[in-house]
Amino acid sequence: MRILEFTKIAFLSLVTNKIRAILTMLGIIIGVMSVILLVSIGTGLQSFVTKQFASLGSNTIFVLPGKVDFRSGGPTTPVSKFELTDVSDITRGSASVLHVSPAVAQNATITAKGKTVGTEIAGVWENYFLIQNFTAETGDIIRQSDVERTRKTIVLGPKPATELFGDADPIGQWVTLGAVRYQIKGVLVSKGGGGALGADIDNHAFIPLTSALRQFNQNKPYMLLIQATAPESVDQAAADVKRILSRRLKDDDFTVMQQTELLNTINQFLGAITVALGGIAAISLLVGGIGIMNIMLVSVTERTREIGLRKAIGATPKDILLQFLIEAVILSLTGGAIGILLGALGSLALRSFVQTSVTLWSVALASGFSAAIGIIFGVAPAIRASRLDPIEALRYE
Repeated sequence: MRILEFTKIAFLSLVTNKIRAILTMLGIIIGVMSVILLVSIGTGLQSFVTKQFASLGSNTIFVLPGKVDFRSGGPTTPVSKFELTDVSDITRGSASVLHVSPAVAQNATITAKGKTVGTEIAGVWENYFLIQNFTAETGDIIRQSDVERTRKTIVLGPKPATELFGDADPIGQWVTLGAVRYQIKGVLVSKGGGGALGADIDNHAFIPLTSALRQFNQNKPYMLLIQATAPESVDQAAADVKRILSRRLKDDDFTVMQQTELLNTINQFLGAITVALGGIAAISLLVGGIGIMNIMLVSVTERTREIGLRKAIGATPKDILLQFLIEAVILSLTGGAIGILLGALGSLALRSFVQTSVTLWSVALASGFSAAIGIIFGVAPAIRASRLDPIEALRYE
């Protein structure tokens, strides 16, 4: 019952000094809101990447040049030692492999009707679209006959197609890539991001591999994309690819990476970033806690006569300590609740620009942190108030 009584007294004191209470809570509000907002961005990014990889299938294998280790600084751009004969060797040498597509990619600009867009051009075979689960929304994809005849045809992702032609039908139109003109053969269905060759597959364009090798003055594919016969065959397919390529290449000349491995690596990286963002935002909670302590110390000084009067009519030091401690906890919990609400609303507002996701663990962490802040930083002012001498307090002007 005494706890309830002290809580009522604490609420009455805070309501009496609304402006001071709001300013005291401001640091907690900003800190909790920052934690919720930044963690929701990091978590949303993880969810977005996972969905994109899932849309591309779980039985994809990437074979990259050099020794790739994302945990030691990420991939470099080593010289490719792959040959087109590797494609036929892998296809014949493994019963677990369904499709193999060589690919090259390079950043470039596409120009049409006076408009220019920057994008990444990928040179591929027809089965690349099967491996990556891409389909044409209008027109057609790159066919093997286009590769064999080195045709100057191009398939656009939705983003460059819209930026260059707006709502007009681009099929059959001509674009310029470097000094070479390509005819638009198709526009792909939107994927929204992800993919093997970049972060935003909607901002890619595809041309026949043979045309790309000539366009970029290259004579070797830069990477191999492989589709296993089934998700349960991926491990065997990866082992077969390593065995077949090791006949001609050294271990440091290539890296075989399953899509699930790549996803796990990326999620570990994004998870670390999310935790770091939450930690940085939590620093403002510490600042908010210091603010609570400072304001409560000032409050003790302002309410010295009140404390002396309460002690004179029978309040014990424990009662005074508990009252001020409850006030600090109420301030931090109220600020935390407001911060959670603002963080959730901010997360919803950001969904127009980036995928976000408010998680229960981030809400629980922010709530627990704000409660702990109130207790920890409320202790010093509460102890100071409880130790005031009642006679001296009553004499205080």
